[in-house]
Amino acid sequence: MLCRLGSSWLRPLPTLQLGARGPSLAPSPTGGAKRSALPLWAVASVPSVSPGGAGSWYEGLATSAPVQGAEEMLLGAHTATGLPWWGSILLTTVALRGSVTLPLAAYQQYILAKVENLQPEIKNIARRLNQEVAVRANQLGWSKRVARLTYLKNMRRLVSELYVRDNCHPFKATVLVWIQLPMWISMSVALRNFSTGTTHAEAGFSVQEQLTTGGVLWFPDLTALDSTWILPISLGVINLLIVEIFALQKIGLSRFHTYIIYFVRAVSLLMIPIAATVPSSIVLYWLCSSFMGLSQNLLLRSPRFRQLCRIPLTKGDSDTPYKDLFAAFYAKFISRK
Repeated sequence: MLCRLGSSWLRPLPTLQLGARGPSLAPSPTGGAKRSALPLWAVASVPSVSPGGAGSWYEGLATSAPVQGAEEMLLGAHTATGLPWWGSILLTTVALRGSVTLPLAAYQQYILAKVENLQPEIKNIARRLNQEVAVRANQLGWSKRVARLTYLKNMRRLVSELYVRDNCHPFKATVLVWIQLPMWISMSVALRNFSTGTTHAEAGFSVQEQLTTGGVLWFPDLTALDSTWILPISLGVINLLIVEIFALQKIGLSRFHTYIIYFVRAVSLLMIPIAATVPSSIVLYWLCSSFMGLSQNLLLRSPRFRQLCRIPLTKGDSDTPYKDLFAAFYAKFISRK
């Protein structure tokens, strides 16, 4: 055991060595362009972009390649389908979530399942390594600090080797966030450009005119705020449902994860007043995106879908996930005394 410790598991610790923003001019409507239904403060809060390209960070974001790509995508979907703008926004959102984020979410679950299945092996390695470090510390007279550092350094190395062996480094599970967040921001800024008439697409103010009559039901004007707050409140409710579903499927959450859940709950509630101050076109996109996220989370619980995506079985998998979820939800929120 000690020979193994010295040759393959433990490695000596390395020696520590101490040692001008320009003014932005808002374009004025030409011809018979209809004035935006947004209040003046809302339009003024989004600076238009100067021809020279110099300006604030938002100006750079509003004319960036991802935002222009989102604008072209929305215009292309609207032109190709002939749907009203509310339908084009919904269709584009569903297409993006289904073709981009759903495969990435399935890949995320694949990585997390493999990491979870490694936990028994990691615990076994940690137990044996702890014993061998204790023996070596007694032999060489290491202090507790040196023994602890040696254990942590070698444990990190051994765990990394396991991740490489099974090709499941946890960082790969974050790919979804690095793709979904920029896409969400780009679509939101593109819709705001359309709603405020600051877009740099060829359509210009014609898109803003179309949005003023491109809504449906209680929000016929997609450039205006939702005075009924139905869209913002619905957005908050769906986001909270996503958070609670995540919390219910985790048993024995650490203190860190508990803090994260409380933080995300707070953000979900904060999104309600924020959504009430932006054009309805953006809130409609946010609502549809969140609804697709909720549907995606529920779909990824299906044993058949997980098997189709070749997601490995884990100890915590259930044959009746939806029944278990409803029971947990009922016990936590309805039958709670």
